Amino acid sequence: MNSGRLVFSQVMDFLPKYEYNKCVNRYGGNYRVRTLSCYDQFLCMAFAQLTYRESLRDAVTCLQALAPKLFHAGIRGNITRSTLADANEKRDWRIYADFAQVLIVQARKLYANEDFGIELENTAYALDASTIDLCLSMFPWANFRKAKGAVKLHALLDLRGNIPVFIHISDGKLHDVNVLDILIPEPGSIYVMDRGYVDFKRLYALHYASAFFVTRAKSNLKYQRKGSRHVNKTTGLLFDQDVVLTGFYSRQDYPITIRRIVYRDLDTAQKYCYLTNNFVLPALTIAHLYKARWQVELFFKWIKQHLRIKKFYGTSENAVKTQIWIAVCSYVLIAIMKKRLGIEQSLYTILQILSVSLFEKSPILQVFLKNDDDKNRGDDRNQLELFNF
Repeated sequence: MNSGRLVFSQVMDFLPKYEYNKCVNRYGGNYRVRTLSCYDQFLCMAFAQLTYRESLRDAVTCLQALAPKLFHAGIRGNITRSTLADANEKRDWRIYADFAQVLIVQARKLYANEDFGIELENTAYALDASTIDLCLSMFPWANFRKAKGAVKLHALLDLRGNIPVFIHISDGKLHDVNVLDILIPEPGSIYVMDRGYVDFKRLYALHYASAFFVTRAKSNLKYQRKGSRHVNKTTGLLFDQDVVLTGFYSRQDYPITIRRIVYRDLDTAQKYCYLTNNFVLPALTIAHLYKARWQVELFFKWIKQHLRIKKFYGTSENAVKTQIWIAVCSYVLIAIMKKRLGIEQSLYTILQILSVSLFEKSPILQVFLKNDDDKNRGDDRNQLELFNF
């Protein structure tokens, strides 16, 4: 790459521009647009995400201060707060939702062979949801409670590489389990969920679609044991049973045999009861799979801490969804860049470095190699020698 190019421009080289334009044209994003194109809008919002801008005014002020460099960063339009706010308000958020799926497909190919600590031929997903609180007076469309607003972010995370393959944004009232009605099951894949997703009618639909599930049983589960397998109790396993459900509704919703595994964590001594329709995998693998579900919790925690999805730049539903989807695009884009360039630092470290070096003129790899050199270079000199010549 040319050493005279801005780091920001080099990062955006990893965007498939042709696919982005297809998403824009699909929803008429640039129809009658004169000053700020959809691509300019994306670049401005991505800049705000990568540099931790707290507000739209904050982002625009910084961009205007960098005005002589914006052309070289790929931003062609005139950047003002009102223009960017109007773009977030009016341009269809589905442009960025569709583009996020394009980036996700690319990222999954790069991380297809990533190791996540469990030897498994199947694709394993972790499903969960996280609530983002909003002020109801400012976001009246985000119904949640009587005096509180919220949106809910539902995510299906590929455990190989922690790439979100499915994201759905709903109002806070939508129960987590309802997202199973929207999800299209992938035959042969394993869906790991907490007990908030225990709905036996929906779980049976997953089984009927030739997909597997792993979830935790509720404490009031009614069942009858049909058979048992031998377990090694030194590993923490207590039971591995084939059972049928005996509850009035559960036996109608799930009329076939289900596998029940009871496991005691060796570190915390806490007992867990798992339910699955996979009768082939070892019981200990099932227990470890559920433990790996914690990655989706870490994903939500990570994007809330390191991307701007808790403070929003606009108050309309379209502006909020636009900001969330561009945040997802930024996360996946950095994951793609990390893999293609072979960068060893974590995503957190990469974002920290980019936040202070986006408008430097330096080869992008040199930015990260320099950081590694600085970190690894020890200073053995005694502090008392500071003024010795």
